[in-house]
Amino acid sequence: MFKVSDIITSPPDSFETPLRKAVYEAFAELGIPFERVDTDPGLTMEDCQNIDAKIGVRIVKTIFVCNRQQTEFYLYVTSDDKPFITKEFCGKLGIPRVSFASPGKLLELTGVEVGATTILSAVLPSAAGIHLVMDRAVADSEWFACTDGTATCFVKIRTQDLLQKYIPSTTHSLTII
Repeated sequence: MFKVSDIITSPPDSFETPLRKAVYEAFAELGIPFERVDTDPGLTMEDCQNIDAKIGVRIVKTIFVCNRQQTEFYLYVTSDDKPFITKEFCGKLGIPRVSFASPGKLLELTGVEVGATTILSAVLPSAAGIHLVMDRAVADSEWFACTDGTATCFVKIRTQDLLQKYIPSTTHSLTII
């Protein structure tokens, strides 16, 4: 059976990665309240449905893609049930075709392993050159839920806190499509 903790409103006792520490420090500095759940590794759609049920909102899907030359990188946040169609994504942004970036680049630039991809990585200096893109439906929702940079912890915050406090505190701008 897939383990999902009760809701927790405090940071973890320890931080396994620099990203995880930076996320919770940013939440504290920016006054962003959050709820989180600790889980078994949440890697499948079924795992995410168990997490959704506990946290009370659907976990977003975050995709890390790049151009053919691997010089432009994009973190795309969308709903979990929306298929990723590269032609549509590229057309909306007016960019050449993209493909999934390598796990090595994901770790190097965003500080996460496959399965833990998150827009919260924007807080890291190594993520400075990444383009942040969000689906309009996600941006318009009241709540936002994603990993905290690990595949074993998922956080829920108000979407407006993400858009009006968290992202502006980084070097990034956000494109909504």
